[in-house]
Formats: sequence, structure tokens, C-alpha cells
Amino acid sequence: MESGKQLSGTLAVSVFTAVLGSLQYGYSLGVINAPQKVIEKNYGLSLGVWSERAAVLSENSTEEEEFSDAGKHPTVIMYWSLSVAIFSIGGMLSSFLVGFIGDLKGRVKGMLMVNVLAIAAGLLMGFCRMWKPHFMVIAGRAVMGFYCGLTSGLVPMYIGEIAPKAYRGALGTIHQLAIVVGILISQVIGLDFVLGNDDMWPLLLGLSGAPAVLQSLLLPLCPESPRYLYILLGQEQEARRSLHRLKGAYDPSADLEEMRKEKEEADREARVSILSLICSSVYRQQLIVALMMHLSQQLSGINAIFYYSTNIFANAGVAQPVYATIGVGVINTVFTLVSVALVDRAGRRTLTLVGLGGMCCCAVAMTVGLNFKSDYAWMSYVCVAAIFLFVSFFEIGPGPIPWFIVAELFSQGPRPAAIALAGCCNWTSNFIIGMTFPYIQVFLGVYVFVLFAVLLLCFTVFIYLRVPETKGKTFKEIAAVFQKGHKKSPKDATELQQLKTSTDA
Repeated sequence: MESGKQLSGTLAVSVFTAVLGSLQYGYSLGVINAPQKVIEKNYGLSLGVWSERAAVLSENSTEEEEFSDAGKHPTVIMYWSLSVAIFSIGGMLSSFLVGFIGDLKGRVKGMLMVNVLAIAAGLLMGFCRMWKPHFMVIAGRAVMGFYCGLTSGLVPMYIGEIAPKAYRGALGTIHQLAIVVGILISQVIGLDFVLGNDDMWPLLLGLSGAPAVLQSLLLPLCPESPRYLYILLGQEQEARRSLHRLKGAYDPSADLEEMRKEKEEADREARVSILSLICSSVYRQQLIVALMMHLSQQLSGINAIFYYSTNIFANAGVAQPVYATIGVGVINTVFTLVSVALVDRAGRRTLTLVGLGGMCCCAVAMTVGLNFKSDYAWMSYVCVAAIFLFVSFFEIGPGPIPWFIVAELFSQGPRPAAIALAGCCNWTSNFIIGMTFPYIQVFLGVYVFVLFAVLLLCFTVFIYLRVPETKGKTFKEIAAVFQKGHKKSPKDATELQQLKTSTDA
């Protein structure tokens, strides 16, 4: 059997186990939206700024002092905003630790260690009624964000290192598939007649930690990354055993030879710290590409679409906009599956270009639809179609590919630092969009998607000009593409030597 073409049961179990962390990340992203009104009401009751009796009285009288809707009280708004935003802050902080945790005990034990955070976060939110719900939920969301920042780096790193070359793209895309499935599950069980109600909402939030329990039981069955064992620890026999477990009965000589060469390269270049990577001119091209790929994902306007969708569906005359939003979640999932099927055939670069270009056209269509919606009734349907197509194009390329392409662009030495930087860039831009979008929307009105269309066009041009195809290439071949455009100078040799001797890794 040809090396790199095998898909074994152990490999399937390992990938499934790893992406339970991604499922948890997606669930945590989506879970807070559906029960917003219910949580605000409970915050208001707990803070003593709102009561159901007062709300009824104020609705029946002309007095303005009382807030009939708990969500309109400034204190409740502050705590609610913090509950949402603290998740991104936790992710921003922990994304820097991905490389450290991944190298400390290995990829598998690293994922096992951080599950303590997810379970603790789930318990904090699940039992939030035992003390002050607003403090308990905010603490739980902060810890969960910290966990998700780590898992959004560790999962693609592990999958990228255990996947056979021929399936690296498809298996890497499963990280994003698990995220969108997590979002969809949270939308469905967040409906008011399931768990998104007064009685059950703490359980809804607490379930964020459930996948970590299952993952903790399964991780001991997963082999450690052969690349980590050979290249970082120098354990050739352990790496050979791990390869046999992942790929079944085959001759691992070619894989071990590739790792041996990469180890020699890694021994020459040493572990590269985050600061060294930022300052290094040797890796600058790869780093710019990695960061731009993550920026294109977050600044594409995808979060704005989710923010806007319920409102647009309502205007289009959809009786239950919440179900249409779940429909967006279903499309999210279906087109991520399409990406899994296509990514190793069509290639990363092609799918990203098609995705960003398609999203740019949809953003223009959205702007036209929003502008003429009041003049022509059918323009509402143009908006709805644009939303569905926008999400489809996002999941074909710009959604899943940035997560795993960073692991492909860098060799073993700078890889953990690069994944940490790219993750931090992703979380920071996510946070910035989340905080500024309501203000941008007020300022630009119906032209808000013109801004995203311009950004998408810029990203499309950049990727066309600067991003190489990584499909089917070894890590060394990918690095060589960048070295071709970067002539090695005596200064680079000195810089690599400095990176080798520096101890700040």
C-alpha cells in the first residue's frame, strides 16, 4: 500500500477525538445568542434592578421609571455585553500558550490537560443559580474562552501532524466542520421549547463542557503525533509505533525519512519563539500569508451576516426568523462537508479564491437588496439568497482553510509560534468586529456591506498574488516555495544562527 494513502480506524478515532474540542468551541460560540432575553431577565432579577411584577405594572401604567424589558437596563446591558465579549478575551490571551502547551507534554496530553478548564467552565455556568448568575456566567465564559483559544490551536496542530499527506486538507477541514456542527447544535437546543427557557438555560450553558468529558475518556486511545515524537523528542521507535497505529501495516521508511530530514532542518533552525518569529526576516513571507488568511476569515463580514440575518429574514416576511437562522446553520454544515470533499482535489488556494470572490459578489448583492428593499418587495428575497450564498462561499474556503494551512506553511521549529500568532490574530479580529460592528452599522447603515466587499476584494487580490498551493506537498516542499522568492543572504544565515542559540523559545 502506498505510503500516505492510508485511512485507518485508529486515525479516524484520533481525528474524531481531537475535533470534539472544536465542537465545544463552536457550541460555546453559538450558545449565548438564542437565550439572550431569558439570561438578561435572570441577570435583572439577580441584580435587583428588575422584577416581573414591576415590569407588568410599568406596562400597564405611564410611568417611565421602571424597565419593562430587563435587557434595556444599563447594568444588565453591561453584564450581558461582558458575558459575550469575555469569551474572545479569554481566547486572545490563551492563544499565545498553544505552542508551549503542545510542546510541554505532547499534543495528546496537552489536549487532555486543558480539558480541566472546559469542565470547570461548564460547571461554573451549569450551577450559576447557586450564587450570582451574572458573575458565574462571566467567569465560566472567560474560562471557556481561555480553553477554546488553546483548543483552536492544538486541534489543527495535532491533525496536521498525524494526517497522511493525501488527506491532510480533508482531515484539516474537519476542525471547521466540528465548529459549525457545534454552532448548529447550540442553535437547535437553544430554542425556547428545548433548553433556551427560564428553567433550563443554566443546563444549556453548562453543556458547553460535555464534549470535554467524552474527549478525556477517548484521548488515552489516541497515538501521539509521530512528528512530535521523532522531531522534538528524537524517539524514532516510538514514532514508528505511532505511524503503524495510525496507518496500519505498511512500510513507514518514507515517512520516517521525511521526518529525519525535517528533524535535521529543525535542529539547525531550533525552536523559534513568538518574538523571534515576529522579528525574523527568514519567515516573514510565511507569517504575512498566515496572518492575512486569518484576517480574511474574520474581516470577511461573516459575523455581521449572522448578526443581521434574523432581522433580514423578519423583513422578508419569514414567520419564524429563528428557524431561518437555524437554516443558515444547516447550510454552514453542508458546505463545510463540500469543502472536506473538495479541498484535496481543488486545492487550498483555489477554494479560498472562489470563496472570497463569491462572498465579495454576495456583499454587493446584499447592499443592492438592502437599498431597494422598501421600493421592491422581491428585493427582500435577494437579501435572503445573498445571505445563504455568502455563508456557502465562506464555508467552501475562507472558513476552514486558515485553521490548518498555518501548520502546512511552517516547519517544526517555528510551527507552534506561528499557530499561536495566527490564533491570536483570529481571536483579536473576532473581538474587534464583535465590539465595533454595531457602531459601524449605525454609521454606514445599508452600506455596511460595501466595507466588507472592499475588504474581500483586497484579500482576494492578496491571496491570488502571494499564497502558494500547498495541496499534496511535503512540509519541506512548501517551505522551499517561500525560500525561492527569498534569496538567502549572509544576514539570514547569521539570523538563523541567532535563533538557534537564543533561549527564549
